[in-house]
Amino acid sequence: MQEQVRVLGVPMDLGADRRGVDMGPSAIRYGGLADQLSDIGIDCIDGGDIAVPRPEERDPDAGGLDSGRAKFFRETKEVCEDVTTAVDATLREGRFPLVLGGDHSIGIGTVAGAAREDEELGVIWFDAHGDFNTPATTPSGNIHGMSLAAVLGLGAFSDHAWAHTPAVSEENVVIVGLRDVDDGERRLIEESDITAYTMSDIDARSAPAVVDEALDIATDGTDGIHVSLDLDWLDPTEAPGVGTPVRGGVSYREAHIAMEYVAEQHDQLRSMELVEVNPILDEHNRTAELACELVASAFGKRVL
Repeated sequence: MQEQVRVLGVPMDLGADRRGVDMGPSAIRYGGLADQLSDIGIDCIDGGDIAVPRPEERDPDAGGLDSGRAKFFRETKEVCEDVTTAVDATLREGRFPLVLGGDHSIGIGTVAGAAREDEELGVIWFDAHGDFNTPATTPSGNIHGMSLAAVLGLGAFSDHAWAHTPAVSEENVVIVGLRDVDDGERRLIEESDITAYTMSDIDARSAPAVVDEALDIATDGTDGIHVSLDLDWLDPTEAPGVGTPVRGGVSYREAHIAMEYVAEQHDQLRSMELVEVNPILDEHNRTAELACELVASAFGKRVL
């Protein structure tokens, strides 16, 4: 992990039905992200926002996909390619890319930007949802529910280089905190070689035990890891301002200790993203402020 962090905002809401997550990057910045990192000695440079088309000006079903349904497919491709370029450039400059969403479709671009030729990249996906639908299984057509499947090149995404990241093997992909999974993606998860931990696993075994094992899987034989943190991973009582809240998530302390475990892998941590913060649904920006706190824990902040 680099001492210098570059923040990249992606005000993306094309991948979801509910508006508001496009304001997530601004809310997180306003929540004190730079100060949180500065307090632990990390230099934070703001790289600004990547341009995202307005959904009102585009046709969600206009071309780009041979089979199945994926709303704003063409626009998502364009944005994710720009995210890939920005993340790749940040790493080449010796800085750590911290990407702020926006909905979870941006993860397709972040992972591709963090990947390197002839290197294996592990991925940990902290999320209430699997994001494992394909255009053929999705009940909604929303790409934020397909982003992890796209990274792995499942279904119709196999023919699209902007989405499929060959450097990521299913064996090194871990989802942590599942509690809301569609029938079609459940079958795909069960048939895949990824590892998925539900909230029941966390309840039975504890968050530290599950996260520690997840990190072992993601780092096994890989050259670096990407951490994707969807704020709906937390219980809505802790993080009310998210795009798709689901009751029964992790607690405030469970989330912090998970990020503290991530920090222990600082030599392996290559990139990170925060997604699905929706200020319209939030209470006094508390979800964005919590996101800032969790980033600080992931970068090494401790009580003592």
